Amino acid sequence: MACRVINKRQHVGLQQLSLFAETGRTFLGPVKSSKFVTGGDCHESVLISSTVRLLESLDLTSTVGQLLYEAVQAQNNTYRTGTSTLLFLVGAWSRAAEECLHLGVPIPVIAAVMSEGLDSCREEVAFLQVPVHNVFDCVHNSRTISGLETPHVGSCPFLQAPSGAGGIPKEHDFKHAASQLLTVYSLSGRPVKLPEFFNLPVKVEAGKEASQGLKSSVHTDTCSRKSVLTHSRHFNRTNNSLWISKQDGFLEQYSAATPKTYRCCDLVELAVGLSHGDLGTMKLVEAAVQLQYHKACVQQGNCTVPFMFDVSRVFTCCLPGLPETLSCVCSGYVTVVPIASITLIEGLENQPLRVVLIEGDLVESYHHLGFNESTNIKTVLDSVELQGDSSEELWTNYVLQVLTQFNVNLILVQGNVSEPLTEKCGHNKRLVVGSVGSSVMQAFAEAVGAVPVTYVSQVNADCVGSGVSVTFWRTPLEVVGRSSGMPILLKTEGINLITAVLTHSVPAQMQAKEDRFWTCAYRLHYALEDEKVFLGGGAVEFLCLSHLQILAEQSLSKGDHPSLGWLPNTSCWLASSLPAYRPTVLKCLAGGWHRYLSALMCNSATCPSELAARTFIEHHVQNATASGSPSAYILNEYSKLNSGIFNAGFSDKLEQVPRVYDIVTPKMEAWRRALDLVLLVLKTDSEVITGLGHAQMNSQEVGGLLFL
Repeated sequence: MACRVINKRQHVGLQQLSLFAETGRTFLGPVKSSKFVTGGDCHESVLISSTVRLLESLDLTSTVGQLLYEAVQAQNNTYRTGTSTLLFLVGAWSRAAEECLHLGVPIPVIAAVMSEGLDSCREEVAFLQVPVHNVFDCVHNSRTISGLETPHVGSCPFLQAPSGAGGIPKEHDFKHAASQLLTVYSLSGRPVKLPEFFNLPVKVEAGKEASQGLKSSVHTDTCSRKSVLTHSRHFNRTNNSLWISKQDGFLEQYSAATPKTYRCCDLVELAVGLSHGDLGTMKLVEAAVQLQYHKACVQQGNCTVPFMFDVSRVFTCCLPGLPETLSCVCSGYVTVVPIASITLIEGLENQPLRVVLIEGDLVESYHHLGFNESTNIKTVLDSVELQGDSSEELWTNYVLQVLTQFNVNLILVQGNVSEPLTEKCGHNKRLVVGSVGSSVMQAFAEAVGAVPVTYVSQVNADCVGSGVSVTFWRTPLEVVGRSSGMPILLKTEGINLITAVLTHSVPAQMQAKEDRFWTCAYRLHYALEDEKVFLGGGAVEFLCLSHLQILAEQSLSKGDHPSLGWLPNTSCWLASSLPAYRPTVLKCLAGGWHRYLSALMCNSATCPSELAARTFIEHHVQNATASGSPSAYILNEYSKLNSGIFNAGFSDKLEQVPRVYDIVTPKMEAWRRALDLVLLVLKTDSEVITGLGHAQMNSQEVGGLLFL
């Protein structure tokens, strides 16, 4: 790939964003290519397999680089997924903004049309959302995929969904759940039949009615649930069922019948679709969900309550050097202690331990946040015998005295632990574990009745919990010599805590494996939380591309786009400029989606070259536009290729390709953050160059300057 040189005479900030984004191009899509990042000073190399780790390894000292890093970190800290999409779209839309500048489009017009174009795309793709209960209903042949068969935990309502007929469906009798065909009318008025699986509304993109917000309402009888649009003036509702308004513009109709229940094994279809090819990692996540659900059933005494995947009670323990076959999911807390503690663990096995939970550090000099140390105080030791003991030794002896008084065998510390104290506790058959997460502390506090304290001096009989057991995660013979520490398992009855033990024989791949686990876990978490998913495989991005091109063509043909209401409070010059420049900006914005889909196809090896990918995409765009309803076209194509339009290379093995899904909220947020960053850099640089503030740039008096 040719290196791009920054042109100082053009918009430097947008060029920097494009260059930074280009470094993460190979991380887009399910087939990722790792990178080696070499330090300039020490020449040490680091293996990078994700966007987050890449930006952490780069020297982003510039202002633009820092803004990009913060945007990616915000996305990762919140959703743990969507960072590769964010990074690529930042680069694609930076180039789109540059193209608009070269064509003489004013900066306020670029910002306004790009923002409203993306908002229009976000509304449009809502018609490619699939309710999660539909995925559970339409299991079909996905259960036969090798490696993802999971043992179920009896009949249970994994998610509650409305149903007109009570009772629990049979395990394999899901084919009649979506028996009614959907009918969508294209521009010509001809009905378009869609496959049974797609129980969703489809927007009619045509003519004057489309610009007025007319949407086609699709009524289905599946699970006695109807989806209709609230923002159309062309329909009436006459029944008296319960309607609940939702933020996406739909009304959900629920009957008063008994909720439908689902088996835990129904999760397989959704998990496979969200794995994006990483079936091994998703299998671990699925096992964690099954185990967490089983715990919930046991605690409730029945399986009649809805259940969501709580990722805050799932943790990872990475053990590099061990074979991957040892990766598993355990109930309890798995952590690593020094090899020298093997004898101590053997002595503590098979007996209930009394535990103390310490918040903060367990060191002599630790003080809580906000502590003000007294000044002008001197300690005088009169005893000659104590002069040889340091304050550290005195404090260590005091801690041991307190632990002995309350017969404490296990100390869990949230922060760091004094090494001398750890050694002395080990000699006295007391185990100290440091760097314990706050959620782990909370889980143990709930399970054993312990009360976390900040200092050892606060420990009393009411703070001590009991009933914790410790054992080796694997026998010492399996671990010693392969790992630098000894993994142990701490557990107690009823603890709501799950540890995913991740192993890899190549230590350099350990971080990448942990990142993949959390990505899969959060995909499944947000899918269950949103109760809906997108059709994957590029379907959503392709709809955005087709939709923007249709809007651009409508603007050209009419000369004045009817959506001037987008910006009701803008100045006269800006409102008059929008019709002239809207087609140009929309086409440039659509070009970003074109680059995205092209890179996606090249990375997944479904096209031999970028030129072939762009030709393939353009062919489908023309077909979708000619059909009169891109949404209907995508649904029909998706029914032929479960994994999406852009996986045509697998067409000879359709029976082996599972359906692909994307999560809704993280994807939408990645789009928003990407465009917000591009527009921030665009506006900020222009204000620095011209010396005009935001208020001035939107005023009528400086209209002529904005065209320079």
